[in-house]
Amino acid sequence: MTEEVFRRDGYAFEFEAKVISVNGNEIELDLTAFYPGGGGQVCDTGTIMGFEVTEVFYKGNKIIHKIKSGELKVGDTVWCSVDWDRRYDLMMGHTGEHLLFSSLRKQVPELTINKIFISPESKYVIVDRDISWEDINKALIFANRAIRDNLLVTKTIMGADDPELERVRIKKERIPEGEDVSVVSIGDIDLSACSGLHVMETGELEMLFVDRKVSAGKDGVAIHFKVGNEAKDSAMSLANVCLQSSEAADSKPEDLVRAVSNLKNESESLRRSAGSFVKKQIMSLPPTSINGTDVIGGIFPAVERSVLSDAAEAYKSSGKVCVIVSAGSSVSVILSSGTKRVDCKDVLSKVLSEFGGRGGGTTGFAQGGVADAALAESIFQKLMERIASLLN
Repeated sequence: MTEEVFRRDGYAFEFEAKVISVNGNEIELDLTAFYPGGGGQVCDTGTIMGFEVTEVFYKGNKIIHKIKSGELKVGDTVWCSVDWDRRYDLMMGHTGEHLLFSSLRKQVPELTINKIFISPESKYVIVDRDISWEDINKALIFANRAIRDNLLVTKTIMGADDPELERVRIKKERIPEGEDVSVVSIGDIDLSACSGLHVMETGELEMLFVDRKVSAGKDGVAIHFKVGNEAKDSAMSLANVCLQSSEAADSKPEDLVRAVSNLKNESESLRRSAGSFVKKQIMSLPPTSINGTDVIGGIFPAVERSVLSDAAEAYKSSGKVCVIVSAGSSVSVILSSGTKRVDCKDVLSKVLSEFGGRGGGTTGFAQGGVADAALAESIFQKLMERIASLLN
């Protein structure tokens, strides 16, 4: 059984140990300060006698250190070194996650946590619902005040039957029956069951900043955050983006959200107007009769695909053939046919392949496109020629 030094001292990163088991590149030591990962925090890396440790993990009740190369044998006394900068970043991140979630829950009391992930590259907490940026901002004000207050971060062990556990943020179903619980407290603002590694004082975080939130699918919403210098750099970078955006929108920074909302509404209104105008144009096109079948076609500016599809379906239902080419940053094509003499899927896929594009659909309705908008006229002419040859 390996003595787990990291449990009692997260700041220990260099130590001497003995090799007690070797299985290829998997090494077991009599004691270790390498954290094997857990609680959403990834494992430590570092070196054993200069050999790179790429992964540390539990295998049953053993802690395995995976080395990239090198030869060690049972009984060797080895000098080990955890990558301290990486470890400290993870410790800061884990404490930052506790502080962030407790601060968010002060704004949204019913908020629950579904998952956390703490690595050097990414730090986030997945919560069960979306949170407004206004609430996130209030939470960050509270969290960064706690950082400035330099609150103590302490770890205690509670028995499974300790009545104080009722005050602890804990998922009891994850705790084996009768097992003691490791509890991390941040001043008097958070009390949470956790076996991960943490800093000793909130002041070590220097700063906590949320830089984005994204959907995590059925799990909820992922709130991404940064701590320390990365938080400062991210905040300054996004502040600069805000100032540039304000200038582009001819707005004060504090009025930017309203300005963008107004621009969005205006854009939506113009989009609807453009769609309505284009649909009227399409529906008023004069037909060309080819051997008893009316063919409708034209090239139009880019609008919502549904506008073009609705028009094409209307012509199809009346037995006509419709060719719609929409040119914007690329070319979109819709082909519909109310006659079996024109197989839309076959015609469109063959024509677009000649221009490096792709298309698909059914015999009565197909759509596709090509990347080069300059090809719109050529594609339209080729489609009209192909349809004419099928109807004659």
